[in-house]
Amino acid sequence: MVNLTIDGKEVAVKEGTTILKAARFAGIEIPTLCYHERLNPIGSCRMCIVEIEGLAHPMTACNTPVTEGIIVTTDSPRLQKMRMETLKLLLVKHPLDCPVCDKGGECTLQDLVHEFEIEGTVYQAEREDRESLYPTPLIHYWPDRCIMCLRCATACREIKGLGAIDIDGSGFNTSITAVNRDKCESCGECIQVCPTGALTENLGRYKGRPWMVNRVMTTCTYCGCGCQLEINVFNNRIVGITTKDGIGVNKGSLCVKGRFGYEFIESEERLTKPLIKKDGRFHEASWDEALGLVAEKLKGIKASHGADASAGLSSARCTNEENYLMQKFMRAVIGTNNIDHCARLCHSSTVAGLATAFGSGAMTNPIADLLKSEVILVTGSNTTENHPIFANYIKEALLKKGAQLIVVDPRKIDLVDYASIWLRPKPGTDVAWINGLLHIIIKENLHAAEYIKERTEGFEELKACVEKYTPEYVSEITGIRASDLVNTAITYARAKPASIMYAMGITQHITGTDNVKALANLAMLCGNVGVEGGGVNPLRGQNNVQGACDLGALPNVFPGYQPVTNDALRKKFEMAWG
Repeated sequence: MVNLTIDGKEVAVKEGTTILKAARFAGIEIPTLCYHERLNPIGSCRMCIVEIEGLAHPMTACNTPVTEGIIVTTDSPRLQKMRMETLKLLLVKHPLDCPVCDKGGECTLQDLVHEFEIEGTVYQAEREDRESLYPTPLIHYWPDRCIMCLRCATACREIKGLGAIDIDGSGFNTSITAVNRDKCESCGECIQVCPTGALTENLGRYKGRPWMVNRVMTTCTYCGCGCQLEINVFNNRIVGITTKDGIGVNKGSLCVKGRFGYEFIESEERLTKPLIKKDGRFHEASWDEALGLVAEKLKGIKASHGADASAGLSSARCTNEENYLMQKFMRAVIGTNNIDHCARLCHSSTVAGLATAFGSGAMTNPIADLLKSEVILVTGSNTTENHPIFANYIKEALLKKGAQLIVVDPRKIDLVDYASIWLRPKPGTDVAWINGLLHIIIKENLHAAEYIKERTEGFEELKACVEKYTPEYVSEITGIRASDLVNTAITYARAKPASIMYAMGITQHITGTDNVKALANLAMLCGNVGVEGGGVNPLRGQNNVQGACDLGALPNVFPGYQPVTNDALRKKFEMAWG
């Protein structure tokens, strides 16, 4: 620990901590504009300057590490004067258009100008009007409002790993522009980190001021990431989507669909009333009429053909409660186990494989554990397109934490550009290459022997099973070079810990369950289950595949994966449901 004094208060923090973080740890606020918790210190705004005893000039607190025994002053007449001058210089090109700015009321610059009692633009500068060359039409860039804090460009580079935008120009005519337009994903990460109104979304401009909208926290309904977002409601209409830094698995990030894909909610093409087909055409009906007709038809089918003549299809886009009620209705009311949902095609093999291996068909680790992984193996997943926020974590682990990435996929997905190893097996040969890794790890004595002895079973049987999967044999089946397979096995096995992520490229095969079991074997062989930064993590396709499975929307299990073939369990549910 490093001991220092801040504003007369003794503080002890870990070595490498910056003065800014040490001050916040001690409950002392230092003003900032360019600093953001998720980004490496930028040091461009100079608002966080502090005095350090013995040094002639103030230092920026955001990127100055603490040292033993230093005495820091965060608030003095000298510092206040310098910070005020900094703000005045920032306002040289910044219009005081707060009444029409969408950021008005939640703008960090506005708050600081108010705090320092600056009443207008003090300094003037000539500047030329420049065309805004931002890489996406979903975001509007206001060059005059930009204070060049560089948060946007840094976030695009560090969080998204893209570098689509950067600085262009010099002096008062500096602006943010598209330097790699094709790399922009229109995710809005730049909007999220912008401290002013320099970046605003084009869909929701002028639709509601921050203090006028009602923000409702909810979960995104698109993919399986489960991002937390705020629906901005004004006059009973959705006018935008925002997020809170540090909240939810997404920590404030969203993809293009999560941030901008909300206008369909107000579409006039959405159904608002039940429709009943008569004479070949659909006609609007009341709920009583529609529900009565469905009940009558189901009763008739059951009476004429038996309960098993009906089947129910639930949905991974519905809530846990809805899925539970749907399967309960089919079982307790109709009297059949004919209930299923889309996981039959996408992740039923995950449920079967992981439940057999671990007792649960879910991710073994929280996604944030990727930041603790030394090696991440991704297979059967186009993560950046299908699970963009999870891809953010992978890139952060690589770019900030120094992790290595192994991609196993016949396709050249986006993550290949970040990978240390890329294997391209022939489609349908997943069991072979995974068993090949198992073979090499055992032969090279890289397996976690003590872990296997204490926490697993069936090792000798596994060893015998993979004996024939030599690198040469696997190469003939998969097309992967033997040397590449050996390198991959050693890289994964030596990492402590290593994580596995997979999606439907693994599961949607006739060998899908075996593929999942093989990945589970790989993780257990190296002691990577039950540890931070390890695990086997299936990436679900829709927003509630996991919940739909957990709540029993499957023909072979009750809620909680309790088999319908067990007489005692059937009795239990009969008693519970009457």
